[in-house]
Amino acid sequence: MKAKFWDVKEKKSVETEVIDAVRYPKGGYAFKGKTKDGRNLTTFVSKETYDSFCSKGGCKKGKK
Repeated sequence: MKAKFWDVKEKKSVETEVIDAVRYPKGGYAFKGKTKDGRNLTTFVSKETYDSFCSKGGCKKGKK
């Protein structure tokens, strides 16, 4: 699945593959990605978006 991320260095929105989905202890949800040159990207998403991604098998085992 692809998602939109904000590339701080390039100062523009980019679309790249989601490599991980994260659930934070205080209730936040995020997708992780990487730029073509290897920099890390993070975008915060809603619980519904996170759950939809995980229900399709996108979450790594034990991460949900």
